[in-house]
Amino acid sequence: MATIELKGVSKEFRINRERSVLALGAMDLTIREGEFIALLGPSGCGKSTILNLVAGLDEPSTGTVTVDGLPPRQLQTKQQLGIAFQEHALLPWRSVEGNLELPFQIAGRKPDREHIAGLIELVGLKGFESARPSQLSGGMRQRVSIARALCLAPKLLLLDEPFGALDAVTRRSMNLELQRIWQEKQITTILVTHTVEEALFLADRVLVMSGRPGRIVREVQVPFPRPRTVETMRQELFHQLVDDLTLSLEPEYKEP
Repeated sequence: MATIELKGVSKEFRINRERSVLALGAMDLTIREGEFIALLGPSGCGKSTILNLVAGLDEPSTGTVTVDGLPPRQLQTKQQLGIAFQEHALLPWRSVEGNLELPFQIAGRKPDREHIAGLIELVGLKGFESARPSQLSGGMRQRVSIARALCLAPKLLLLDEPFGALDAVTRRSMNLELQRIWQEKQITTILVTHTVEEALFLADRVLVMSGRPGRIVREVQVPFPRPRTVETMRQELFHQLVDDLTLSLEPEYKEP
C-alpha cells in the first residue's frame, strides 16, 4: 500500500503559443496508506489530471507529487500501479484469462496462473475464463478490467469513472463488488466519479473539487462502517450527505 502526497501542485496546459489553461490551482493533499479516496467535481475540474500526476503519466507545473516519498514513475517502473478506466480497453481477441496474462507479459514476467485464477474468482467470473469480451456484459467486462489492474499486486489503484458507462442497476451491483474486492485487498485507492452516491458508498473520504482551475473546496469523512450494504444507501444520513455534497458541486458554492 502507498502514501500519496501532493505539495503545492498546480498544472497548466498550453493550448497554443498565446493561450494556456490552468487546470489545477495550487493544492496540498495527503492520502494515507490503505485509504480509499473519491474525487467529485464538475467536468474539466482536474480530477483526471490528478490521477495522471499520481500515476506519473504527467508532471506538475509547480510543486511535487510523491508516492511513499518517491516520484510516481518509480511505481510504474516496478509495476506497482493498477489503473482502470471507463473504457475497459480489453483486447477483443483474447479471453478473460488471456487479458489477465497481458500485464505479466508486458512486465516481462511469466503469467502466474494460480494468481490469475484467484483474481477471476475474486471478481466473480469463475467459469468465464475462456470467454471473449464480446461474450460478456458491460459489468462483466469492467470486472475483468479491475482484475487486470490487480494482476501485479499493485500498491496503488487508480479508478477513472470505471462504471460511468453502465446502467444504474449494474452500476450499483458493481459498487457492491468493488467494495468487496477492496476490503479483501485494501489497496490505497483513488476513484474519480461524477456520482455522489457512488463516492459516499465506496470511499473513506470524499473530496469535492471546484470548477477550473480545480482545487479542493470540501472534504467529508464518510461516517458509515464497512461493509456497507444497499441498506446503507437507504439511511436518512446517507440521503442528507448526498444532498449536502450535491450542493457543494454547485458553481456558487462558498467554502466554509
